[in-house]
Amino acid sequence: MARYFDIHPDNPQPRTIGQITALIRDGGLIAYPTDSCYALGAQIGNREALERIRTIRNLDAKHHFTLVCRDFAQLGQFVQVNNDVFRAIKAVTPGSYTFILPATKEVPRQLLHPKKKTVGVRIPDNKVVQALLADLGEPILSSTLLLPDQEDPLTEGWEIQDRLEHLVDAVVDSGYCGPDPTTVIDFSSGSAEVVRRGTGDPSRFE
Repeated sequence: MARYFDIHPDNPQPRTIGQITALIRDGGLIAYPTDSCYALGAQIGNREALERIRTIRNLDAKHHFTLVCRDFAQLGQFVQVNNDVFRAIKAVTPGSYTFILPATKEVPRQLLHPKKKTVGVRIPDNKVVQALLADLGEPILSSTLLLPDQEDPLTEGWEIQDRLEHLVDAVVDSGYCGPDPTTVIDFSSGSAEVVRRGTGDPSRFE
């Protein structure tokens, strides 16, 4: 059964944050809130957790996973960003956007799009996630918590605990979250392409 962490959305308890990151480092898969909706998260190199996410969400090999990063310094280690793209991303982050970009060699191969060699990255505007990232010291491998039989992501921690208690190792609940996922912008061709319209305003990329 998944552990249940009730955490304050504005002042996350350091002890609880430490317990969650310890679970991630130990190979755990968590459901956690972001600035858009709930997501599934694990350590970057955790292949077992990656396959668990694929199974929970019924994803194919072409799905873009996301590296949730603390800041631009961290983001820059995992994707290739030229000056124009950097400025475009900088203007809307932290925020509810995911950007698809060519990956660097720091990204494990199993996370890459098989043909494009790209990966999603984002810097969320959420105090719980930022606290987790600061304590973890590396990005969180992430995917929107959208179940195959649902049109919209789950929005309440207790509901996720009820649905996924035997499929994840922990649920992090900071209150209502969602229901819209991030806006996804694909920069892999060099120019912006809006792939998904979500919480972030896509107008500046259209």
